[in-house]
Amino acid sequence: MTKAERTRETRERILAAACEVIAEVGFEKIRMWMVAKRAEVSTALLHYHFETREKLFTEAMTYSFAQTGTELERDAGSVPASVILARILNSLLPTDPELRQDWRLWQELWVRALRDEAAQHLAIDLYGQLHTWVGEAIQRGIDSGEFTPCDVDATTTLLLALCDGFGIRLMLADSRVSVRTAQNAIWGTVAGTLGVPAEFPALQ
Repeated sequence: MTKAERTRETRERILAAACEVIAEVGFEKIRMWMVAKRAEVSTALLHYHFETREKLFTEAMTYSFAQTGTELERDAGSVPASVILARILNSLLPTDPELRQDWRLWQELWVRALRDEAAQHLAIDLYGQLHTWVGEAIQRGIDSGEFTPCDVDATTTLLLALCDGFGIRLMLADSRVSVRTAQNAIWGTVAGTLGVPAEFPALQ
C-alpha cells in the first residue's frame, strides 16, 4: 500500500467512525477523542486530518452522502428506470440500520443549519445533489419512454419533500406509518405524473 493509499484509508476510517459517533451521541456532545478511539487512531492523527469538529462534521456528512449513492448506480443502464428511481427513493428513507444512521446525521445537520450559516450552506448543497440525482433518474425514464414527460424539477422537489416527511415519521417509529405504506404513498403520489402503476416497484 502506497503512502497516498494509506492516507486515504485512514481518512475514510475516520469519517466512517465520525458518522457512527455523531449518529449515536449527536454533534453537540461529540468529542474528537471519541472519534479517534472508534477509528483506532491517535487524537493527534485525527487533528492532522481534521482540524476542528466542524470540518469533521462537514466531511462526514459529505462522505455519508457519497457512500449511499455508489451502490445504487451499479447497473443503471440495464434495469428499468422505475427500478432505479425506486431504489433511490428507498435509500432516502430510514429502511435499514445504515440508512437510519444516515438519517440521524441529516437530522443533526437540519438542527445545526438553523443556527449555523456554514451548516445551512452544506444542507442546501447536499439537497441540490439529491435533487440532481432524483431528477436524472426521472429524466432517464422520460428519455427511454418509460415515464410520461413531466416537469422534472417540480416532480423531484415533491418526491424529496415526501421522503423527508415520511422519513421523520419512520424515525419516530410512528405505528401509523410503515416502510411499505410510506413507499406506496410516495410512489402513488407521482405515479400518474410519470404514467406508471401506482404500486411501489419491486427492488431488484
